[in-house]
Amino acid sequence: MKPAPFAYHAPETTADAVAILREHGDEAKALAGGQSLVPLLALRLTRFGHLVDLNRIPELQGFRRDDGTLEVGAMTRQATVEHAADAEAVPLLVRAVPLIGHFQIRNRGTIGGSLAHADPASELPAVALALDADLVAAGPAGVRVIPARDFFMSTWTTALDPAEVLTAVRFPVRSARGGWAIEEFARRAGDFALTGAACAIALGGDGRIERAGIALFAMGSTPLRADAAERALLGNAVGDVDTAEIGQLATAGTDPPDDLHASSAYRRKVGAHMTVRAVARALEEAGRG
Repeated sequence: MKPAPFAYHAPETTADAVAILREHGDEAKALAGGQSLVPLLALRLTRFGHLVDLNRIPELQGFRRDDGTLEVGAMTRQATVEHAADAEAVPLLVRAVPLIGHFQIRNRGTIGGSLAHADPASELPAVALALDADLVAAGPAGVRVIPARDFFMSTWTTALDPAEVLTAVRFPVRSARGGWAIEEFARRAGDFALTGAACAIALGGDGRIERAGIALFAMGSTPLRADAAERALLGNAVGDVDTAEIGQLATAGTDPPDDLHASSAYRRKVGAHMTVRAVARALEEAGRG
């Protein structure tokens, strides 16, 4: 099928993009890499009267290191992050990107596009949540910073206003004694995950866990923070952690989707195992210091 007719806009500044989105309201949609939006348009599962292409806005691309954070421009290609030396400052991000689709998708797909699309089975929303990343948005009222915990509202729905553009994501850089891991289960390489977990661990000077971030994906309408599992990790030495218990705590009380790909109970069981694997790998790395 072909998309419904639309007007095409190619602004060269963020301010111009915001102005177009504001002018056309719900009839307008920002276009990043197009790896999710274009298929939806082609199948006529959605339609917009105006597409605002962000690819010609140079200020939305690249890396900026500042005060313990790595700011990644929203239009930075996933393949760029996968291979860039700058991105090594955020190990969990670099390890998650190769799991996204296939290399052809990563060549066009963007960091901000994946986050703004907010598919609950995507890797990058879980990474942002596990790392307590901040998302920067520009709109008619100016620039605001949205914590990852407050950004994802529901499937394909975020805290962005219709006239706002996601401009960058600020990730905390790696700590000296940290460990990071992401594990997922999919039917085939490149498929959306049936379930998965992203984990970030930081040790204090005494060798005990002082920060733990665990985010589950494909387990609900948004990525889920495993608060109970994180609390159980805090204050423990690496060798004292019962990872099986952490896995059970992470998935307890979750209500994963039940569909033709997997039952809710199956996702919960495998999600616990993915958590065990991610936590174990992160702890091992952190323990090596």
